[in-house]
Amino acid sequence: MHDAIFSLNFLFKASRPTKRFISIIADLLFISLSFWAAIIVRLDTLIVSHDKNLWLLLALLIPISLFINIRLGLYRAVIRYINSKAAINIAVSVLLSTLVFILLAFYLNINIPRTVPIIYAAFLMILVAGSRFIVIAALSSSGNKNKENVIIYGAGSSGRQLAQSLFHGNEYVPIAFIDDDKQIQKSIIHGIMVYSRYDIAKLINKYGVRRILLAMPKENKKRIAKVLSKLEPLSVEILSIPGSADLVSGKAKIDELQEVSIDDLLGREPVAPQEELLAANIKNKAVMITGAGGSIGSELCRQILMLKPKKIVLLELSEFALYSINRELQKTVKKLNINCEVIPLLGSVQRKNRLLTIMRTFGVQTIYHAAAYKHVPVVEHNVVEGVRNNVFGTLYAAEAAIEANVETFVLISTDKAVRPTNVMGTTKRMAELVLQALSQQESKTRFCMVRFGNVLGSSGSVVPLFREQIKNGGPVTVTHPDIIRYFMTIPEAAQLVIQAGAMGKGGDVFVLDMGDPVKISELAAKMIRLSGLTVKDEGNPDGDIAIEYTGLRPGEKLFEELLIGDDVTQTSHRRIMSAHEKWLAWTELEKILIQLDDACHNFAHEEIRRLLLEAPTGFVPKDGICDLVWKAKTLTS
Repeated sequence: MHDAIFSLNFLFKASRPTKRFISIIADLLFISLSFWAAIIVRLDTLIVSHDKNLWLLLALLIPISLFINIRLGLYRAVIRYINSKAAINIAVSVLLSTLVFILLAFYLNINIPRTVPIIYAAFLMILVAGSRFIVIAALSSSGNKNKENVIIYGAGSSGRQLAQSLFHGNEYVPIAFIDDDKQIQKSIIHGIMVYSRYDIAKLINKYGVRRILLAMPKENKKRIAKVLSKLEPLSVEILSIPGSADLVSGKAKIDELQEVSIDDLLGREPVAPQEELLAANIKNKAVMITGAGGSIGSELCRQILMLKPKKIVLLELSEFALYSINRELQKTVKKLNINCEVIPLLGSVQRKNRLLTIMRTFGVQTIYHAAAYKHVPVVEHNVVEGVRNNVFGTLYAAEAAIEANVETFVLISTDKAVRPTNVMGTTKRMAELVLQALSQQESKTRFCMVRFGNVLGSSGSVVPLFREQIKNGGPVTVTHPDIIRYFMTIPEAAQLVIQAGAMGKGGDVFVLDMGDPVKISELAAKMIRLSGLTVKDEGNPDGDIAIEYTGLRPGEKLFEELLIGDDVTQTSHRRIMSAHEKWLAWTELEKILIQLDDACHNFAHEEIRRLLLEAPTGFVPKDGICDLVWKAKTLTS
């Protein structure tokens, strides 16, 4: 057997002309064997082999049959990738060869029994088709020995395509399909049995499976989340196929397997956008995004570009971030032939004159203000810059927008602005108060704010951190066993921001429906188990990866909220709510801002803390002043 496999491997390494020559010689022998076997079986004698007419018939049948095979492309097909079309061609080839047999016998006036051509066709079909499938089976068997056994969850069109692709690859061999459809269970597809999900544990133990490949439509989030919850206790690695959009566009192939995304775990179903809301502030308009290179800012840029603005102005403090998002957008413009001018500009929102000049120069009509310092511990350690960027950066951008007659100004806010326990959340609530106050002034600019929680995959998100820690063998670090957070994907958040911005009448605070909160420790455990590993704890001391609790960071809360009060109304969009909250008149807020500006200028941290506490932000600090410069000066004085 080993020698046969070695010979087959040697054969497959031969050149294409050599392989074709061998195939032709093999078919020549098969035609001869089928011819004589048919006559001998029917007449039950070898005497006829001395008949010269039969030899003449065979001499003519062989070249004509081989010519038919050549015309049908049988020698162009790669045997290891033979498919149903090639099988049909073999059947057609046998049929035509049999007809040639009959016609030659008639014209040569050779008297043979009528059943001989039928027997000939049967023998030829068995030999020509059978030989090819035996080669495929032998090669597949030898190749599969070095492949890893996997289970494909989903026996639909995606699962079948994946199986075919894996057979031709070098990594995995599918040993079973799993499908919830009872009608196809116990059937065989591409030589693979379809089982119920209740058989998975048995299959894993029997075949030593370490990976399950999820072949399900990405759009059906709830079903995927349900399946993942069933697979999670098995502690096998779960990989999934790319989404249909990437497959159709050619960005990915079906066998380019990916780690299970966290939005699959959350099971959050996408809501179709309202096209009129998407286009209202963007189509044929000059749109500006501050913080254009950040997580939310860059996704806003991508989605806004697809809505066909006249101009898109990218304002970014980081040179590299600006270079990256500009390069990406320019590629998209060229690839899709979009008629939009992309204008990349370096600049800080703390420079009002720069902002005003940009807005007037490019005739900006809509602004999405995403520029902010958002990491809680970082802002706790850099209080003055946090206040400058988040509060005064918003103030200067809003005042410049009023002076430049910008039509719409949308602030990207955060759930941490609700009853904040840290400086970052407090500065974002102050930014909301600034826009609420300015919206009561006479101007052509319409202000609104959109408040939401964490986005998956943003810089500083726990998800990429957990992935890296799992890849490095752990431990996975969580601040507190009871900490919970709301999560949303960046594309969904950006899409809802655009739609909410079109709803505002002036001073609106919109709150996005974030779904159910997620316990971070449970999320970490799920990610470990879906990576094919086990959680190491008191109940399982021999587990693979431990979860370590490091304690809450400065200013961090256990629970985040989206609403300050209970006064909230549903908008026309099921994922967007409107919150009605207290605000300050501009005359009152202006006094606080003047004092806050002076305190920042003098690095008077005690005064900054006092003003933030007295402002109507609901600030209840969890820690004392944590600014690193202030602490260092305090220690040395």
